[in-house]
Amino acid sequence: MSPDEYCQQKTVQSGSSFYYSFLFLPPERRRAITALYAFCREVDDTVDETSDGAVARIKLAWWRTELAAMVKGAPTHPVTQALLPHLQAYDLKEAHLQAIVDGMEMDLDQSRYLDYPGLRKYCWHVAGVVGILSASIFGASDPKTLEYAEKLGLAFQLTNIIRDVGEDARKGRIYLPVNELQQFGVTAADILNARHGEKFEALMRFQARRAQATYDEAFALLPKADRRAQRPGLMMAAIYRTLLDEIERDGYHVLTQKISLTPLRKLWLAWKTYVRN
Repeated sequence: MSPDEYCQQKTVQSGSSFYYSFLFLPPERRRAITALYAFCREVDDTVDETSDGAVARIKLAWWRTELAAMVKGAPTHPVTQALLPHLQAYDLKEAHLQAIVDGMEMDLDQSRYLDYPGLRKYCWHVAGVVGILSASIFGASDPKTLEYAEKLGLAFQLTNIIRDVGEDARKGRIYLPVNELQQFGVTAADILNARHGEKFEALMRFQARRAQATYDEAFALLPKADRRAQRPGLMMAAIYRTLLDEIERDGYHVLTQKISLTPLRKLWLAWKTYVRN
């Protein structure tokens, strides 16, 4: 199996919404974004699938070393081998890739965030910087495009947090800011014990409104000149906003179930967005 095939398999197996937007890219850019996504999955799995925190830290340290080796032209892992040819072509910076690893390590250091600024910092590491790297691969001629991509990454992560409240709680993590739980009269125990009620719905409505506003703020930053190049991000946004709408229509029952869209619906949303842009 070649490095590119490894990354393709990793991406397909994840079942991610992002995969559907990759299908519309030219081959070289598709290989680059698939390698980037596979890297993100590898380091994320390092934390999520390793029960021993000390072992997870050792694995993340290995990834830091591997990234440094890749930049020097000596990668050993299929993902970094696949990513290497695209570093210079799309101006992918090691500092941004290392920042993603930093974000994954944050999950080992804390499972609560006191306020939104603290949560936003985490989101920048695990999603905002991914947005910047992705936009560079798609094609960005204006610095504003990277600002748009960073903001869009934040919107995606806020949507993920809303969708995964129950799943994250079962891992002992609550990403919803502590001061916002207090504001709406929801306790950590309510989340951990999957107690759904009016207060929880009000809290989640607040989270969803912020996510929707973040999408709007991102779109307002996208320069017209780069809109066609950035269609993959717009496709992802169409899928994610539709998911957010579904969660809202379902009454935010995210403590005991994970709401998702069918593959066919994701593909249709991606295609519709591609044609319109």
